[in-house]
Amino acid sequence: MATLSAFPNPNPNFLDQTSQSQPQTLDSLPPMPHQPQDSELSHNSNPNYHTHISHTSFSPESASPAAATPPSLLHLSFNQDHGCFATGTDQGFRIYNCDPFREIFRRDFGRGGGIAVVEMLFRCNILALVGGGPEPQYPLNKVMIWDDHQSRCIGELSFRSEVRSVRLRRDRIVVVLEQKIFVYNFADLKLLHQIETIANPKGLCAVSHGAGSLVLVCPGLQKGQVRVEHYGSKRTKFIMAHDSRISCFALTQDGQLLATASTKGTLVRIFNTADGSLLQEVRRGADRAEIYSLAFSSNAQWLAVSSDKGTVHVFGLKVNSGSPSNERPRGGSDSVTSPTSSLSFIKGVLPRYFSSEWSVAQFRLVEGSQYLVAFGHQKNTVVILGMDGSFYRCQFDPVLGGEMTQLEYHNFLKPEQAF
Repeated sequence: MATLSAFPNPNPNFLDQTSQSQPQTLDSLPPMPHQPQDSELSHNSNPNYHTHISHTSFSPESASPAAATPPSLLHLSFNQDHGCFATGTDQGFRIYNCDPFREIFRRDFGRGGGIAVVEMLFRCNILALVGGGPEPQYPLNKVMIWDDHQSRCIGELSFRSEVRSVRLRRDRIVVVLEQKIFVYNFADLKLLHQIETIANPKGLCAVSHGAGSLVLVCPGLQKGQVRVEHYGSKRTKFIMAHDSRISCFALTQDGQLLATASTKGTLVRIFNTADGSLLQEVRRGADRAEIYSLAFSSNAQWLAVSSDKGTVHVFGLKVNSGSPSNERPRGGSDSVTSPTSSLSFIKGVLPRYFSSEWSVAQFRLVEGSQYLVAFGHQKNTVVILGMDGSFYRCQFDPVLGGEMTQLEYHNFLKPEQAF
């Protein structure tokens, strides 16, 4: 069930207005179509549906003693161009800018205002929220469409089971449940498509964000299978990516390349989404690991991988997605590709391990902690976010590779702490 009240046009530069020091990095969003005015949000009688809201733009000087106690982190995610990231806590949610690093604003709902999903739409004022934690702000089976201009929810989507994740595009809202995915039109919340999946407790789903039509990737109906929906050409492609269950995947902005990892966590494979062909395979390591995140660089020249082993890897890619950015060098002395074993010449005899492509650059972190990774807007930089509140910006040498250089560190749960 979808309920919608007056839907304002999203302001693409909302975060830039909140903080005038932020860089203008996005093209303007097209105006939303006019929305119906006669439907209102339904009242929620759930005792855990809290209504108290305290919203501020963060200022260290204004922090109260109570606010000095860091909240429990429930959710962490980048926005679509990796220029911002959002956190959901047991008290509300916060939005941060990556470059330069700073907290842009927070919305505290008071005690028990748990938010388990915060999905941004680039830098505009519309977000998707899902309650979570011991005392959720909203029911776990609802997606609340939040307008930060009004500091309130302006629409909601209700389901029969808990929402695992949400993905936003300028024209679509994608809601992921345990074994089902719903695709809605953003303008009027009309249901456009339903997809059945294998059990998907992580809410795995990726959507393209380029100017073209939607490409959506989700788990298929079999172990190790991914499903690719090309909405422009109305084609569905199934790819048997791994023998084990899928644990993580990522799309390029244009949706042409797909990187996948399984629960084994030793190999990452890159596929062409159009025909399902395997383009490249890289090796994270020999030991089993849980892959937490995969990320392509904007020009599809690099792939970053984070896992519970505590190391972020950057791999050189040999494929070109045809993205608008033409920065990708083709050979020469200004880039390297992922190194292979010196024993690769006898790969027909020895196990595949010896012919594997290894990472170009690495950054060591605390083993066992959960980290998300993305490429920064500065050249050859990587941004790493930790569920422990850590923010790292690192730089890698595209020619020599090796250990990355740490440029910056912050604890975003305690913004005053930096070194």
